[in-house]
Amino acid sequence: MTPHLARPILIVDDDPKILRLVRTYLERSGFGVVEASDGAAALRAIEEQEPALVVLDLMLPVVDGLSVLEVIRRRGDTPVIILSARGTISDRIEGLSVGADDYLPKPFSPAELVARVQRVMARSGAAGSATGLPLLVHDGLTVDRARHIVEVNGRPVSLSVTELRLLVAILEADGRVLSRDQLLDAVYGIDSSAILDRTIDVLVGRLRDKIGDPAASPRFIVTVRGAGYRAAVRAPTRSSAQPG
Repeated sequence: MTPHLARPILIVDDDPKILRLVRTYLERSGFGVVEASDGAAALRAIEEQEPALVVLDLMLPVVDGLSVLEVIRRRGDTPVIILSARGTISDRIEGLSVGADDYLPKPFSPAELVARVQRVMARSGAAGSATGLPLLVHDGLTVDRARHIVEVNGRPVSLSVTELRLLVAILEADGRVLSRDQLLDAVYGIDSSAILDRTIDVLVGRLRDKIGDPAASPRFIVTVRGAGYRAAVRAPTRSSAQPG
């Protein structure tokens, strides 16, 4: 059963029929819903409502969907599912690279959208995060998955949900090399293909920038040419203690 959320899901689309359809299916599944029919209204709703998740069209009037997504990512880690008629591989790569957590092309199955909402929220912890997850500690990098807190040498770092999942996957592999396909599955939970490999490369680059980990002299993430990525030589440690 889907837990009821204190914060609603925001649906952003300029097609009233899609707004009604998505609202109906989400409300039947127990979610609260707010709507916006253009990008400017979406940004106001994000500021005022602080939604638990955003279902976002790309081709919006006033402010386009990718610009809305960029604002969401600057603000924090609110999960975003893109729902768009722009469904080519290039469109999907662009949306995922900018920071979307999932991408569903139109025409779509409303039931599948609900399933994806539930999956993304479970992965992000928005639907009730697990407790007691150990901290991951790696050479000055500390990751508190339960509370979505990342610090480098005591300095807080703001990561998106996808960036956090990528970092956790690499650290938890304890030095094993993870292919791009494996990382795509860990980050997005989707069947991957070679054409999406560069999505992971873009995401790794963005993550490195945020945690101060240059590719030329990495402390945390090492590129293994032709194979994928792994944690730097020192394996992460796990602590059961949670900071107070």
